[in-house]
Amino acid sequence: MAKKLYLMRHGQTLFNIRRMIQGASDSPLTEVGIKQAQIARQYFKNNGIVFDYAYSSTQERAVDTLELVTDMPYERLKGLKEWNFGTFEGESEDLNPKVLSDQGTYGDFFAHYNGESDLEVQNRMVQTLTELMEKEDHQNILAVSHGGACTMFRKRWTGTLGKTRNCSILVFDYDEGAFTFQEVIDHDFSIRS
Repeated sequence: MAKKLYLMRHGQTLFNIRRMIQGASDSPLTEVGIKQAQIARQYFKNNGIVFDYAYSSTQERAVDTLELVTDMPYERLKGLKEWNFGTFEGESEDLNPKVLSDQGTYGDFFAHYNGESDLEVQNRMVQTLTELMEKEDHQNILAVSHGGACTMFRKRWTGTLGKTRNCSILVFDYDEGAFTFQEVIDHDFSIRS
């Protein structure tokens, strides 16, 4: 029987609304971000989704989101952190080069500026989440991470990037070392700014 991973992006942050590159730097959740996490919590409750274990990136915005979504104990993991954008951290999104490779990603652009390449982020996320899902008692797992990191993980298993909006939940089945993408749960975010 396949195990289930719910990979969730954090709620909206101050940097999101100011259009600043966050990456490995951090900024707090906004009131909208808090409401998004509360909507996610209600979604899980309404659908009877109960987690065996919960994990979060070590970054504040992900931890705060997880704590709003569930009251259960959790573990912080560096492997779930956002893409490190190097010297572009905290800068305007206007400086973000968007797509630079034929794969539709940044390629190794940020690695040249003391950050990570797309494959470094992807490999880190795949390794971290695979190790979690390989644990015997891990049948239904929640992991809260970040937009870039979630997108690169999704690309590994679907071949497509897709947009991972704040508090979106990517659902994957896991069996015999492979993740199979099931759906994106993107609740009614009419509260989006």
